[in-house]
Amino acid sequence: MEFKSTEAFIKEDFLLQNKTAERLYFDYAASMPIIDYHNHLPPDVIAANQPFKGINEIWLDGDHYKWRAMRTLGIPEKFITGKETSNKEKFDQWAYTVPFTAGNPLFHWTHLELQRYFGINTLLQPSTSTAIFEETNRQLLDLTPKVLLNDMKVEMLCTTDDPIDDLSAHQKIAASDKRGPEVLPGFRPDNIFGIEGEQYLDYLKTLGSLAETKIEDLDSLLAALNSRIDYFHQNGCRISDHGLEFTHASDFTHAQANAILKKRLSGSLPSTEEASLFNSCVLYELFVMYNDHGWTQQLHLGALRGNNQKLKRQLGADVGCDSIGDFDQAKNLSKLLGMLNDKDKLTNTILYNLNPAMNEVFATMPGNFNNEKVEIQWGTAWWFLDQKDGMELQMRTLSNMGLLSKFIGMLTDSRSFLSFPRHEYFRRLLCNMIGDDIESGLLPNDTAFFGNMVEDICYHNLKKFIKYKN
Repeated sequence: MEFKSTEAFIKEDFLLQNKTAERLYFDYAASMPIIDYHNHLPPDVIAANQPFKGINEIWLDGDHYKWRAMRTLGIPEKFITGKETSNKEKFDQWAYTVPFTAGNPLFHWTHLELQRYFGINTLLQPSTSTAIFEETNRQLLDLTPKVLLNDMKVEMLCTTDDPIDDLSAHQKIAASDKRGPEVLPGFRPDNIFGIEGEQYLDYLKTLGSLAETKIEDLDSLLAALNSRIDYFHQNGCRISDHGLEFTHASDFTHAQANAILKKRLSGSLPSTEEASLFNSCVLYELFVMYNDHGWTQQLHLGALRGNNQKLKRQLGADVGCDSIGDFDQAKNLSKLLGMLNDKDKLTNTILYNLNPAMNEVFATMPGNFNNEKVEIQWGTAWWFLDQKDGMELQMRTLSNMGLLSKFIGMLTDSRSFLSFPRHEYFRRLLCNMIGDDIESGLLPNDTAFFGNMVEDICYHNLKKFIKYKN
């Protein structure tokens, strides 16, 4: 591929295939601020707000989407995660990879990001690698995290934080000038469900120390978790998140869960069935705590993580070796939500599905529990599905089986400060879908009505849903 300019395909009407779609996007969607309610951005980098060291730091380091593509192409690992390889060598290998990603969302994202952040309309490929590497690095000398976020009209974002995080970076951001977006913590207690892991007792010791509670049984564990939730709440947190293969919903009693925890504290590992029972109890109790604090809770379901055990041992988790899992979801999810609903302890909930075969399950589950006090949402297409076909399919299925008009829209779920054009990508697809239905005669030709609906999906619905100002 030797085309030089992206202007041939990322034009003003990119992804907008009719005039109604263009009106909906440019008159309504494009100007909406961004609330990025789930991402993995490092809060300490935002707090420091220093110019970046270079394009690799902000674009390639830690981006397992790109790593996965490079490995698929057969790029040697030293050019992906190698410690001794230069930034220029790694960038050149990414530039070599990019033309091969045509048809993958990485191709669109790469060139949208180069355009929107750096004004670069050149296709990234080996012949342009050096020029783009030098120009992006030159511009980054004057760009700070807050500048990049402001340029994308980011109003608020929620990071992903372990219960044992001290939140000092969030405190620094809150105490600093207000030129950047509001940055709030997100409570992600996945490590509490690792009772079978070797480091579990060390984790409980740290958790107990921070909560000023000696964890010696189930009651003290739950007290420690509630203490940390209080602490997060005091620091602006209004949302939790769980990354699970499937919802833990085994039958349990507190006495059984307590016995299992004491067994682990004594140094013995629980059986698989015991771990499931314990996790079910703790998940339920956490959801009760979220309700008591008025939080929104999220469930990211269906990822089969760490498949390449060799690479996991070498590099750790989240390095591009995860895939879609084929777990059963409906019964356990219904059971947990039903238990909470019976006790009036169900809070606003966002459900994310990674397996497209389960789309209809996730589209129909919220309607079972929505009422005047509680709203359950099927969240945007996630991870492997946040590409053109995946997002369109998710919105079509939601529209067919729920209410698209109440949808809370897009998030980045990203570790990169350059990922916010994904909101633009989503908004263009949303406007094109509605515009196509209008021009096909499936919806009335009322641009103002559907324009307001687009604004709600992009911004207003979410702002009301999370209630992060309380």
